[in-house]
Amino acid sequence: MKLPLIRSFASAAASAALVVSATAVSLAPAPLSAQAATGPAASGQAASAQSDLAGAVAALRAIGTMRADFVQSDRNGRQVRGVLTLKRPGKIRFQYEKGVPMLIVADGSALTFVDYEVRQVQRWPIKNSPLGALLDPNRDVMKYGKLMPTGNRQIVSIEVRDKAHPEYGVITLVFIRKPGAPGGLELSSWASLDSQNTRTVVSLSNQQYGVSVPDSTFRYNDPRRPVRR
Repeated sequence: MKLPLIRSFASAAASAALVVSATAVSLAPAPLSAQAATGPAASGQAASAQSDLAGAVAALRAIGTMRADFVQSDRNGRQVRGVLTLKRPGKIRFQYEKGVPMLIVADGSALTFVDYEVRQVQRWPIKNSPLGALLDPNRDVMKYGKLMPTGNRQIVSIEVRDKAHPEYGVITLVFIRKPGAPGGLELSSWASLDSQNTRTVVSLSNQQYGVSVPDSTFRYNDPRRPVRR
């Protein structure tokens, strides 16, 4: 795979990270009067959706550390692989496969995209980025999230968007019900659509929870520093 294509993948993953967070604050449930006006059946469906949404947030918050393989795909089906390491609060690392000189890492305060081939570093505050929904314990997807129909009770899909900030794009988080996962829901993938209509899907496998992850995992070598001779 050519490096420019991989670079676009890495940028999109940073976008996916940036598109996973601008989701803060708490649940604002519909008033009971509004629920009653829609009838008992609709009220029951709303309560079920609210429960699934709350369950997904609880599952995200229940993750202390996680390591997983990931496959990142674009809308043309092209793929690049790697290993994701997560440590809450605020830390994540996308380590791409051998031969890909890119890195995405968050150290608790900022999300950084490192391109070692062109010796470039870009940073975004986590608090202004969508990945905060995954990394920040004080944030959740409940204010800006809505449950999406899947036709499968074992799959919970949540679309997150902030209408006040369309530049954040849209992220859809997909969970699979799994008893051994934190909160009984395992984050299996997410799809991001940025403001340029670039779609990226990140699929996870071999999730491991509660693994030992030192903070040094979320450091990186800055390629802009002069090389010592």
